[in-house]
Amino acid sequence: QVQLVESGGGLVQPGGSLRLSCAASGFTFSNKFMRWYRQAPGKERELVAHISSGGGTTNYADSVKGRFTISRDNAKKTVYLQMNSLKPEDTAVYYCNSRLGPNDYWGQGTQVTVSS
Repeated sequence: QVQLVESGGGLVQPGGSLRLSCAASGFTFSNKFMRWYRQAPGKERELVAHISSGGGTTNYADSVKGRFTISRDNAKKTVYLQMNSLKPEDTAVYYCNSRLGPNDYWGQGTQVTVSS
């Protein structure tokens, strides 16, 4: 079955960096766009970044442009989110997502907390 497993979250000071990973299984990873979303307490889930199946096209929310980089390794079936210059407002649970036909699949999420 489809599985998405995120890792790499944690507590970091403002200005710091983290790299999130999402390991995928159960589908043909190299054929699918992949997305990172986040959800802060009391807020709706928002799209942070997405990457095309081959990795050649990426897109970012305005709030993270220039600070976050999405990438993928199709051989490892893993998508990454490199987060630099982190701000307190980046605090959220981060989820990776894949859409297969009409269905959305989500990982369990990984908590990112940016605080001094």
